[in-house]
Parts: sequence; structure tokens; C-alpha cells
Amino acid sequence: MTDPVDSAAVLAALSTVSDPEHGINIVDLGLVYGVDVAPGQVTVRLTLTSPGCPMGNLILGDAEEAVQGVVAPGTVVDLELVWEPPWGPERMSDAAKQHFGWD
Repeated sequence: MTDPVDSAAVLAALSTVSDPEHGINIVDLGLVYGVDVAPGQVTVRLTLTSPGCPMGNLILGDAEEAVQGVVAPGTVVDLELVWEPPWGPERMSDAAKQHFGWD
């Protein structure tokens, strides 16, 4: 891709990344806390459902690969793993809540 990317395109790419333990994408699960796009760099702030998440490295790798797929070559993709505020089910989208039968 050569056009500048926007945060919506990054979120769309991240929505293709599933948390394998929960079977739902990380955007709907509420793991993505923010996306910042600047010339030559994209920063994604995300978390995991718990600090001991056994799938953490897989999720982070998949997220980086997804973002790399929508940015121009040479763009720095920085994934910031954050723990504050702590993740909770209230961060999930309505679709995720329905997935778990919490509607």
C-alpha cells in the first residue's frame, strides 16, 4: 500500500485478528485502546484480557502483521502493550457480548 493510512483502516485490519481463546476479534473484545497515525509511523495501544494471557505473543504478532498489511512500506508499526486501565468485559462491543450470550 502506498496511500497514507488512517486509524479506521488500522482498526479494520485489527478486526481481522482473533483472540484464539475467545474466538472473537480483538477490536470487538475491547483489547484495542487506541490508534495514532503519524507520517511514517502507526502506534497501536492494546492490552490483553490478563497479564498472564498464554496467547499474548500470538495476538501481538498477528496484530503487527495485520497493521503492516495496510501501511506503506517502511512505516514503523509500534505496538504498545498497556495495562491501565485494566481490561474488563464492559469494554466489549455489543457484538462481542452477544457472542458470549451476555445480551
